[in-house]
Amino acid sequence: MKIVVAIKEVPDTWGERRLDLETGLTDRGASAPVLDEIGERAVEAALTYADAHEGTEVVVLTMAPASATATVRKALAMGATSAVHVVDDTLRGADLLLTAEVLAAAIRRTGFDLVIAGNLSTDGGGAVVPAMIAEILGVPQLTALSSLDVSEAAVAGDRVSDAGTMRVSAALPAVVSITEALPEGRFTTFKGIMAAKKKPYETLDAGALGVAAENPAVPRYIMLSVAERPPRAAGTKIVDEGDAGEKLAAFLVAEGVA
Repeated sequence: MKIVVAIKEVPDTWGERRLDLETGLTDRGASAPVLDEIGERAVEAALTYADAHEGTEVVVLTMAPASATATVRKALAMGATSAVHVVDDTLRGADLLLTAEVLAAAIRRTGFDLVIAGNLSTDGGGAVVPAMIAEILGVPQLTALSSLDVSEAAVAGDRVSDAGTMRVSAALPAVVSITEALPEGRFTTFKGIMAAKKKPYETLDAGALGVAAENPAVPRYIMLSVAERPPRAAGTKIVDEGDAGEKLAAFLVAEGVA
């Protein structure tokens, strides 16, 4: 079994996050870069299966600047077998569709039985890249799974919606995305960190994947404007003088809640 796990380096959610007002892109220097937590959970899901099934290969895949090497090696230190890192300055600012095309090309080149990804990243939140990858690869997709069961020939899981919980399944090869309902990633150990330095680490560019990217990359869609988040305004204080209920009701009506 070969499992490819899509991971992403993102600005630390506990730090300052903002957009570059000139480019509209994430300001990567605003806070420390980290492996996205949902990506850690995806790696953990793959490693859990690998721990119980000898011979399973877990490949972590990312499209990120060359500076993301340390983040990728964290996934290797967790226990992944190898890494594929797509580094290409022409892909800076790539939109969701171009990102999916690049990742799908890398997955096709690497070979796979199962692709696992997080349902959405904390810096973008598009929640569509796994589905796009599946469409490009021409394989089944199971998205937003709150549980994951993998066998030699199939994958299944639960998807929670407003209407209830659905049990979905598909034959391999397939692409799945998981939610934060799955277990957190395991801690890295000193032994794992040292071992990660010797594991296969392949670096590719768009040309090696046969993906045409202009310099800079031409997105399929563009951001028209970007602005600073307005400062938080003071809240509305309601003093109870015997008519607090009426004041609260009037406030809710004015806000369009009631």
